[in-house]
Amino acid sequence: MRWTSFILGCALALAPCLPAPALAAPAAPSADAPTRAASAPRSVRARPALWVVRDEDTTIYLFGTIHLLKPGMRWFEGPVRAAFDKSGDVVLEIVGQDDEPEAQQMLLRRAFDPGGESLSSRLPAPSREKLQAALTANNLPPEIFDHVKPWFTTLTLTVAPLHRLGYDPQSGADRVIEAAARQAGKTLAGLETAAEQIGIFETLPDPLQVDLLVQTLDELPTLAQTIERMIDAWAKGKPDELAAIMNESVDSNPELEKRLLIDRNARWADWISTRMEKPGTVFIAVGAGHLAGDGSVQQMLKARGISARRVSRRR
Repeated sequence: MRWTSFILGCALALAPCLPAPALAAPAAPSADAPTRAASAPRSVRARPALWVVRDEDTTIYLFGTIHLLKPGMRWFEGPVRAAFDKSGDVVLEIVGQDDEPEAQQMLLRRAFDPGGESLSSRLPAPSREKLQAALTANNLPPEIFDHVKPWFTTLTLTVAPLHRLGYDPQSGADRVIEAAARQAGKTLAGLETAAEQIGIFETLPDPLQVDLLVQTLDELPTLAQTIERMIDAWAKGKPDELAAIMNESVDSNPELEKRLLIDRNARWADWISTRMEKPGTVFIAVGAGHLAGDGSVQQMLKARGISARRVSRRR
C-alpha cells in the first residue's frame, strides 16, 4: 500500500480544514515549482467514471472525486453534470466543513499534544531528519509540529507540498459540487462529519500513527508524481488503474485499511441500501479511492444485492 496515494484517494475530505495557513505564512515556492505554480491554469478535459444504481422509483449516482485539483480542469460536464442536474439530493463525505467557524479550531484542539512526548523523539533518526526537512521545505514551524499528534502531521505534510504545486481543496471536485448544489437549491447531506473523520485518525493506535508518518515521509519525494498519476487515471475514467496506484509498493496495513476504507464503504453501502427504499434521484460524491478496487462501495453494494452499473461516457 502506498500510503500517500491511499490518503489522497480515501482520506482527504478534511483538506479544507487543515489549518497550515494559520500556523505559518504561505510557503515560498521551491526551485523546481515556480514555473508550474505561476503559469496560467491549463484547461484540461477530464472524463471521470460515474456509476448508477436504480430501481422502479429511485436512482442513485455514484461519483468518485479528487479532493485537491488545479484550476482549469474541465470535468463537471457531460454525463457527470447531467446526473447532477437530474438529482434533487446531493450527498458528500462532509458538507460545509470550511464554512464552520470552529472547524479548524476543533482540528487544532484535537491535534495538539502539549503534554506528550515530542513528535521528533518518537521517530527513528532518519525519519527525524526527513521530518525537519519536510517542515522547513513547506514553511511549517518545527517547534509547533513537535507537539502535535503524528496523524495530524501526516495529513498536513500530504497537503502542504501540493499547495505549492498549485493544487487547491477549493478547486477539488467536492467543493465544486457543493457550491453548485447550493446555487441550484438542492438538498445537501453528508455521510460523515468533520469530527467523525478526525476521530478515525486520532483513535488510531499510536504506533500505527507513527508508522503512517514514517512511510509518508519516505514517500514525499514522489508525492507530486503520485498525485499526477492518480489524477490522470481519474480523468481518463480508469478506476482499476487508480486502485493499482493506491496499492503499489508499500506493505499493507489491514487495520488502517479497515478503518479508512472497508468500514466506511460498508456504512455508505448500508446508507445507499436504505435510501433505495425512498423515491427520488440522488447524486453521491465521495473520494475516488472508495469506488475503486477491492472493498469498493460497488462491491459492498453487490454483497447487499444491489448492482451498480457504469454510466456510458459518450458525450
